[in-house]
Amino acid sequence: MKKIILILSFLAVSLFAKVDFSEMSTEELLAMIGYVKAENQKSFQKELDLRYPKMSEKEKSVYIKSKKKLRK
Repeated sequence: MKKIILILSFLAVSLFAKVDFSEMSTEELLAMIGYVKAENQKSFQKELDLRYPKMSEKEKSVYIKSKKKLRK
């Protein structure tokens, strides 16, 4: 019985869990390009677009190269 309750509570939490990309560093976000689930892609892209003006030149070049690879 305890196992069933534990499994059900884990499933409930995982269903309502949302990825918060704003809590991640820019480096972490850049490393995730190409590995984000489809349902999280829109919020992921929005966070990267918000950070783009504040990125260093090195981060911008990594971002641009990664985006080009995804389009191919």
